[in-house]
Amino acid sequence: MYFTLLLQYMGEHNHTHFFTGSLVLNTIGLLTVLPLAPLINRFIPPVIIGYWNVDLLLSIIAAFILVRLVLWLFRPLIIPAFILVSGFVVYNQFTDGYNLNNMILDYKNMVVKSWDTRDNKEKDLFLIKPDLFDTGVEKAVKGLKSKMDPRDSVTRNFAVKHSIEFFDDYHKKYGHTVRYLSLFKYINNNFKYVPDPDRDEYFASPRETIENGMGGDCDDHTILMISTLKAIGAKCRMILTENHVYPELYCGDKKNFTKMQEAITHLFATEDFTGLYFREESGNYWINLDYTARHPGGPYVDNKAYAVVEF
Repeated sequence: MYFTLLLQYMGEHNHTHFFTGSLVLNTIGLLTVLPLAPLINRFIPPVIIGYWNVDLLLSIIAAFILVRLVLWLFRPLIIPAFILVSGFVVYNQFTDGYNLNNMILDYKNMVVKSWDTRDNKEKDLFLIKPDLFDTGVEKAVKGLKSKMDPRDSVTRNFAVKHSIEFFDDYHKKYGHTVRYLSLFKYINNNFKYVPDPDRDEYFASPRETIENGMGGDCDDHTILMISTLKAIGAKCRMILTENHVYPELYCGDKKNFTKMQEAITHLFATEDFTGLYFREESGNYWINLDYTARHPGGPYVDNKAYAVVEF
């Protein structure tokens, strides 16, 4: 009788121990999913269904399946897997790699919808079309065009250096778009407005603007932005208004514009985002890159256009 009770006790003890150990490993598995999902998401291109971006959700599902597979094949492996993934994130917290801030931004991008679809599916999109053209600015156009120089070595080296300064962790996700957005961010964060002398318009080459410490007026900014973006393969144009000139970036067709929209909303989420201002002409989309904007596609200073010149 005593022997029977002892066996029963040992069986219950082992069952409790097994249950506790299993619960701990399953909990570690779930904790592993949290940092693993956004890491996987870096290698998945944007998946947009309607007005929803669901690529991170797919990454969470993939991470969950991967963790369950580890738990099924050899459960103790989940502990070193958790340590490896968490250690990678912690290590990057002290380097320029993918860190906790990136992870929070990625999850926020999934939880907070990129575009408010409650009342109007295009509530935050502002279609801007030029409403006035004038041929009386040919002299200014020629002066500006003559200073564009994407082949200059200083301009090219500047463009390459600062195109990889920001968002490099998202290159696999958004492709070469992140290079354009990085270059925009560097120029607009560092450009300082310096006016020309009264009644004496001076157009600086991109090399001059770079070498003088990123100072100049709106035409100098436009020349610099277009020249450097073209130096890394972008297509741009400049818009001349009555008292202003600014650059626009070509996004492509509706599908590519939607990807650009997703990338800007995601990567510039920390800026004072006011919606994406753009122009659409015969299925081709362009966004504003003015120095007055804190993110690509910021509000236009002036909608009236005297000339639109593509490069």
